[in-house]
Amino acid sequence: MPEAGEVERTYLSDGKRLSLALKSMLQRFRNYDNIAPLLSKPQYAEMKSYRELIEQTFEFPQKEFKVREHELLFNDVPLMDIIKQYGTPLKLTYLPRISENVKFVQETFINALEKFRYKGDYTYCYCTKSSHFSFVMEEALKNKNVHMETSSSFDIPIVRSLFNSGKISKDTYILCNGFKMPAYRQYISELLNDGFKNCVPILDNLGEIDFYEENVKTPYRVGIRVAADEEPKFEFYTSRLGIRYNDINAFYKDKIEKSDKAELKMLHFFINTGIKDTAYYWSELSRFVFKYCELKKICPTLDSIDIGGGFPIKTSLTFHYDYKYMIEQIVENIKWICDKNNVPVPNIFTEFGSYTVGESGAVLYSLIDQKLQNDKELWYMIDGSFITHLPDAWGMNQKYILLALNKWDDPYHKVNIGGLTCDSMDYYNSEAHTGEVFLPMINDEENLYVGFFHTGAYQESLGGYGGIQHCLIPAPKHVLVDRNENGEITTSLFANEQTSESMLKILGY
Repeated sequence: MPEAGEVERTYLSDGKRLSLALKSMLQRFRNYDNIAPLLSKPQYAEMKSYRELIEQTFEFPQKEFKVREHELLFNDVPLMDIIKQYGTPLKLTYLPRISENVKFVQETFINALEKFRYKGDYTYCYCTKSSHFSFVMEEALKNKNVHMETSSSFDIPIVRSLFNSGKISKDTYILCNGFKMPAYRQYISELLNDGFKNCVPILDNLGEIDFYEENVKTPYRVGIRVAADEEPKFEFYTSRLGIRYNDINAFYKDKIEKSDKAELKMLHFFINTGIKDTAYYWSELSRFVFKYCELKKICPTLDSIDIGGGFPIKTSLTFHYDYKYMIEQIVENIKWICDKNNVPVPNIFTEFGSYTVGESGAVLYSLIDQKLQNDKELWYMIDGSFITHLPDAWGMNQKYILLALNKWDDPYHKVNIGGLTCDSMDYYNSEAHTGEVFLPMINDEENLYVGFFHTGAYQESLGGYGGIQHCLIPAPKHVLVDRNENGEITTSLFANEQTSESMLKILGY
């Protein structure tokens, strides 16, 4: 490898003066064995730093991400301090971001209702399947007018626990979605019989209501899930969940209207793509609202719609989404269609899951080794696994925000990132904004740490948190980050790294 002075002489012979920063960088080059081939090429004589790469490529710093003294801050939390205290691999949840997102959407919807003189109400529901953890539920529910949407029988004991601890009341809306097995229907019936008057089973098929008619002893309200058409590029034309548009009116007349106990309160639909400014979304929403108007004319008790399928979250440094515009357009379009059909506007419910919790999460790793394969593919090995910790990254090709946590003033290069399992899919080699991964170079003087950000939704449940995972890779530590009344950062260990003893017990040893 050339000495730093040799590279300096190459530059100085061209009559160029080196800055102090470049001299410092050249001095550091001595510590990077892997860049010797690069230094022989003139175009690499002046290597840019990782900080320069990020700042020249994106608008940076951003709301969630700043750099101080060569190290990354996440929501003004110094991540290297967290690592020094807890180590890696590490899952992190920044709790204040949950409340921040809840309040923003609530305020924006309320402002839109006022702007368009919309006479219905807005209700924010948290979609529990995005993350069932107690700290997530409690953080979301401590905000005013936040309610719940469930999807399985095992959600209902959580509802009971939250009620017993005073986090919810019997007035809290519990929108019970999903295809319901017998235990789920039984739990719903018990909630209704116990006085949870705003527990609303969303009927997914024509026969579901028969169970409630037989087992619920008090008057109760139901919703109907509409089987929306899937996005044109999807493999199937219509969702497998819900009741067909053409069956809804007859179903209401035959089953609900004739009931002595049941009332139809809500019409619900769900779009897999989420709420996006596309022709597909606006077409499906309009079709749905027209159906509401049609049904409202024969069903006086119908007064609400649930526009399921939530807002997208930031998974790229180039992400832009105009939440205010979309909310205003939703409100304005609903009002326009209802006015056109001379029916009262419905109350609007949303069931935001990923949007509520996704941007609160991060996964932090140490880079434990580097390997040059085929003389051209440089691999960075992390002390964890994408297969187990970030299953959406390989299962759905989901991209997250990937940033170095330290060494921001060091030179960078293109890399692939590999996990610890023996699975060929345990890798990460592209970003949503560039199609490639660039990270600071590794040397012997300072370890490199990286973080994947906005990972707070679904990854724990899909990855089998606390259970048996591929190659018996243990679940990492999980740290909660909060702020006290004075705005000071506090941390607590929610879960330690999974032990071999706990795995052996599950496996029957």
